[in-house]
Amino acid sequence: MKTPILSISGSDSTGQSGIQADLRTITALGAYAVTAVTCIAPIHASPPVGRFSLPSGVVLGQVASIIGTVHPKAIKVGLVSDVETIRSLRNEIIACSRIVIAPGIFDADGKQMIDDAAVDAIARFLVPEATLLMLRCKDAEKMLDTRIQTDEDMLKAARRLNEMGAEWVVLRGGRHTKGRVTALLSPLPRPLPRGGEPRGWKPSTSGEGSEGGCFFTSYNTDGWLRHGVAGALSAAITARLGMGDDVPTAIRNAHDFIHSQVVYASDSGEKNRRAIDLYNAFVSLVAGHYRVAHDVSFYAEKLCITTRYLSQVTDRIVGKPPKQIIADYLMSEAKSFLATTRLSVQEIADRMGFSSQALFCRFFRNQAGTSPSEYRSQL
Repeated sequence: MKTPILSISGSDSTGQSGIQADLRTITALGAYAVTAVTCIAPIHASPPVGRFSLPSGVVLGQVASIIGTVHPKAIKVGLVSDVETIRSLRNEIIACSRIVIAPGIFDADGKQMIDDAAVDAIARFLVPEATLLMLRCKDAEKMLDTRIQTDEDMLKAARRLNEMGAEWVVLRGGRHTKGRVTALLSPLPRPLPRGGEPRGWKPSTSGEGSEGGCFFTSYNTDGWLRHGVAGALSAAITARLGMGDDVPTAIRNAHDFIHSQVVYASDSGEKNRRAIDLYNAFVSLVAGHYRVAHDVSFYAEKLCITTRYLSQVTDRIVGKPPKQIIADYLMSEAKSFLATTRLSVQEIADRMGFSSQALFCRFFRNQAGTSPSEYRSQL
């Protein structure tokens, strides 16, 4: 039987976020998604206009029934806007050993989704029960009544949230470094997640006695800040936790899944569904195999199509040849390694599957107009 994962959140009838998106994400990862709806929340609506919170008894009845019959292995708590529901929800979920709290205080456009009383209730009743607490930096600013403008601010905020009871904390959406979006996992995982160091992660410690944390960054600022990505990521992490991953490993696996399936994938609203499916599958393959394969023929063979047809697909969807899409992905990863690690250029070349440092440097210069060392020195 598939692993049951419970999502407790609001309903977004557009399917871009909330319960509907969680169902899609959890199912795609091979788990069994079960849900409890807390409210009906039209997209981008600010409280109280346009949002209807279900009565506390209705929400708690759903949760109690699911926990009592299905026995979910992990629980995600997303949008909950009613204070009494938040207060009582704690007593329903504490028996589960894997709880992800991802309240979404603000939406992707910066609009506050729940009122201040609900924020306070989450901090008091749900944060102390969190195996993992996931907040945008803007959410943490609201919950902690502080400003987050630097990496050091993120570390301080995460430590405060850990001290409030959250075992692990992920802060997302740091925009204080131009051209990058930054996230932080606290405390610093020791050892690093199974399967190696996640792409773009850089260990960081700060302050006497601090256990620090792991920063991870991306140059795809538009992709990671799109509406629905935060919810999809938290649902994916919850699913991986329920399937047996520890927290750092769950984050790594979920990050890689969302990286290919959501952040870099094309909008499925296009008319040609076959082309969309192939394009998204191609991008997912690149994310999984870029360290061992840089040639178009490898991916075309994996997709059981010709290189010519793959070129037609990518040109139709994004106006680029597949070779350039592979190159763009390699450059994104190379820049991340150069910016966030102390690896030598040779070590980066090895990790990215280049047969020599010279070949990697030539590729980098052709794409960026500068050498890897020059690029790093300019950061």
